[in-house]
Parts: sequence; structure tokens; C-alpha cells
Amino acid sequence: MEEWLMQIMNDYGYLGILFLIALENLFPPIPSEVILTFGGFMTTLSALNVPGVVLFATAGSVYGAVILYLIGVQLDLERLEKIVDRYGQVLRITSEDIYKADAWFKKHGPKTVFFCRFIPLIRSIISIPAGMARMPFLQFLLLTALGTFIWNIVLVLLGASVGESWETIVHYLDIYSNVVYGVLVVLLLLLAVLFIRKRK
Repeated sequence: MEEWLMQIMNDYGYLGILFLIALENLFPPIPSEVILTFGGFMTTLSALNVPGVVLFATAGSVYGAVILYLIGVQLDLERLEKIVDRYGQVLRITSEDIYKADAWFKKHGPKTVFFCRFIPLIRSIISIPAGMARMPFLQFLLLTALGTFIWNIVLVLLGASVGESWETIVHYLDIYSNVVYGVLVVLLLLLAVLFIRKRK
């Protein structure tokens, strides 16, 4: 996959970066770390420059996030409530649980949307609950763009600074991602256990 990503960036430059980052938001398994660090490296040997790579990467990320936000808007609480009414016993959740989760997100949503832009996998998915909670669109757009811009500029600058050793940065980012995934799995298991105990 990495060769395919690099080929697109080589062939299409800024537009290739925009396309790939937008795609990465919609399909999280595509590694933004590779795209951004390699994009930074490309600024050392092509006509691309750091501000351009960062801006086009940010635009692509925001574009993908907006699509997921709009999907979340379609998954409103009423539709979820119908699903829970039908399958709630199997899923072991109730309509009350959904409304509690919605209230939590409305209270903590802004900082959640911002900080989740630095967490692998979650940085894409967080746009859906933001849409479901009807987070004000301009607020969502601003926080997403800001968090994404910070993430992008750090990785692009790292890629540009290490040059041909950009894959070393990707290696360490893979370790970071694996640690985050491990923590998320543990947290989900703990939440599942607590939730089941509460239901009993």
C-alpha cells in the first residue's frame, strides 16, 4: 500500500496529497503518517513546499471529516432509538443509554473533537458522533481544522527535517499507534464489563 500512496503523491503532487488524506479520513486503515511524512520528505527534492503540503493535507482531512459529520447528522437519535428498541436486548443497551451518551458528547464535544484529531483511528471516527449530536457545524469545522493543522504540520516538518530517513518517523508513529490501540482495547473491555455489571 505504501508504494501506491507514494506513487500517487509523486504523480499528482498537492492534489494527490489532498485526495489521499480525504480518503484516509473515510477509510482510517490508510496511514496518514506515511502520507504526511513522505510529503514532508518530498519537499526536499521536488517543487512541493511545506506550507503547500500542510494546507492541502489539512483541506483533504477537513473534507473527509465533513462527509463523516454529515453521515452522523443522518444517524439522529430517533433512528438510533428505533434500532435500540428492536435490538436493544441483544446489544444490552437502552434508549436511556443513548440519550446519556448524547448528553455527554454535547457537554464535552468541543474538546473531544479537537484532541481526538491526535489519536489514530479515532481522529476520523469522531466526526460521526459530532454530527449525531448536532454539534454546531462552524464549531466542528474550526476545531477539526485546527487539530488537523497541528497534527499535519508536525508530521510534515518531521518528514522534511529527516529527509531520506522519513521511514524512521513512520516506524515510531506505528509504535505510538499500536500503544494507542492497545489502550483503547483495554478501555473498551473495561467499559463493557462495567456496563454488563450495571445491567445485571
